[in-house]
Amino acid sequence: MSESADYKDIITEYKEQVRVLKEQISELEDANKSKDAALKRALQKLEHTTSDLEQANQEINDKKDLDKKTE
Repeated sequence: MSESADYKDIITEYKEQVRVLKEQISELEDANKSKDAALKRALQKLEHTTSDLEQANQEINDKKDLDKKTE
């Protein structure tokens, strides 16, 4: 009987470990989703900043060209 009880204890312990591991996996997946969202926002900001920079450089070059023509 005690051998059967030992197996039941081991099985119960394994079930608890599986439950804990599933929780940890869930937490890691949530953290990963949050990081992915933050990365996406940062990438979009970078794309907008790059676009703004290109536009500003184009305006500066247009102004320089206009100044050269009026000289």
